[in-house]
Amino acid sequence: MYLKKPLWSEGVTKPANSNESSLPSSSSEPESEAASAATKAVEELVNSLNEQRIYREVTLALRTGLRDASAEFSFLRLRGLRSLLKSLRSIAQSDSTILLFCQTQSIPELQVVPVLFQHSLKEMEDEKVTSLDHIFSVKPMKITSPSTDAEVALALRVLEGCCLLHPDSTHLAHKNNAIQVLMNILSTRGVLEQGACLDALISIMLDSSANQMDFATCNGIEEVTELIRDKQVDENLRLKCGEFLLLLIGHLNGREMSPMATINEDMRRLLGEKSASLIWAASQFGSTLDPEQRLTALHIQAGRVLESLDLY
Repeated sequence: MYLKKPLWSEGVTKPANSNESSLPSSSSEPESEAASAATKAVEELVNSLNEQRIYREVTLALRTGLRDASAEFSFLRLRGLRSLLKSLRSIAQSDSTILLFCQTQSIPELQVVPVLFQHSLKEMEDEKVTSLDHIFSVKPMKITSPSTDAEVALALRVLEGCCLLHPDSTHLAHKNNAIQVLMNILSTRGVLEQGACLDALISIMLDSSANQMDFATCNGIEEVTELIRDKQVDENLRLKCGEFLLLLIGHLNGREMSPMATINEDMRRLLGEKSASLIWAASQFGSTLDPEQRLTALHIQAGRVLESLDLY
């Protein structure tokens, strides 16, 4: 989706008044007020038309992406997920389009998160043949292809984007047992999906007590610390685990009413006093840094966390 500016909205010129200097001042003032009112009316009309156009583009992009993301075949779902992710990146460029996206997510047929869990992130079970009716009938048996690694990773990126742009998407994720699904992905899938899974976990737990409680119930901290302690695990994934812990503890620090208020004690128990203290201290960084500097600092601090674990 490309939100291009229409030609008819490029500036509104004030009507010229070539006889203004020759008219008396008493008559020019009312004309000036009338011209100003007319210009304001035109600007309001242009803004209204532009908002309607952008809304149509956003809804069309969502409908098209969701249609493919709900398909039976993985290659079609993958195409739909790419389209949705591209749309989210375009939407994120302005506050007005973010607001429009949030409005669309109150419409059930345009909600993105439920589609992700009903299709790409759906846990496939072995289908047992209980009837042979489909063999003797003319109606073909419906077959849904399983999600590929690339599809799952892309669906997690779309989930992350939705929750960051639209906070209420975290509630939709909770209704679809998001934490349980993501923890299963973290423990069974490959490095590509695991990295995307950690980013998605952070996005759906921000200011969501329900998802934080589910994470604690699923022993999420134990799962992540087990990955970061295992030296056989891919180094980049261990770094991603370190970044996850830094972001999570930094976000939860000082929130006594949080379902994960005991996370610091859990870290001491699982990683030891020195590593836990380093993670707590490092998680307080970057409040005054710009986004790029914060990402750099986060990566550096995660590396130091790994070094502290390797030493002890």
